[in-house]
Amino acid sequence: MPNVFLTPEGIKGNWHERFFKNNNPIIVEVGCGRGEYTVNLGRRHPDQNFVGIDAKGPRLWRGAKTYMDEGMPNGAFICGLVELITDYFAQGEVDEIWVTFPDPQHKPSRAEQRLVSNRFLKLYRQVLKPGGLIHLKTDNTALYEWAIQTFEENPGVQILKHTINVDQVSDLKELMSIRTKYENLFREKGETIKYARIALV
Repeated sequence: MPNVFLTPEGIKGNWHERFFKNNNPIIVEVGCGRGEYTVNLGRRHPDQNFVGIDAKGPRLWRGAKTYMDEGMPNGAFICGLVELITDYFAQGEVDEIWVTFPDPQHKPSRAEQRLVSNRFLKLYRQVLKPGGLIHLKTDNTALYEWAIQTFEENPGVQILKHTINVDQVSDLKELMSIRTKYENLFREKGETIKYARIALV
């Protein structure tokens, strides 16, 4: 499909001109899976551009097809590794990044593989505009607590908002009303949904 890139050569630094044909903000969802957040954000915000990244092509197919079927020009997908995000976007090309229900990578030895580790924050900083936002949404308490500690210990991170239960924060209800398949499963099990919003300063 024309909105899916396997090796987005030549488009780095040129997303506005070559694909979206506008200068609207670019929001990236890393580890987007089926692209449920990417799709629903695109529906709600036609004045913004959205790019989902995931390593597994079959997952991306659903989200990419929905964008095509609904005739939405503001969405694209990259079948690739999040670790290569600096190959996909130029410095300052991205306005916000969403990390939705990432693999918690339970083993301590895998901590740097977590998509909100300092390793990944350094990568995100290379593509985000100064003061760019990162959103984390997870059901996993251990990951959430670890992430908050990581953010607090990083002098280049400003925590703007965080909560262990999004349902208890009134000004997050609209933003959090988009629910993925996994989120619905977690909620059915009685898990609360955690959220954090940070800026890289």
